[in-house]
Amino acid sequence: MTKFINNFRKDESGAVTVDWVVLTAAVVGLAIAAYSTIETSSSTLISAAATAVTGENDFSN
Repeated sequence: MTKFINNFRKDESGAVTVDWVVLTAAVVGLAIAAYSTIETSSSTLISAAATAVTGENDFSN
């Protein structure tokens, strides 16, 4: 039993998988944060453009 525990402690075959899972989770988190920021900014830009276009009424003659 002691030999099994020592071999289990020395085995690092799953360590790379854990690293990739943590790295992937970080990338996904950053992507979600970036999407949220871009979506908020683009909504503000679209609203400002709509207001500017509405204010320029060239068809009132």
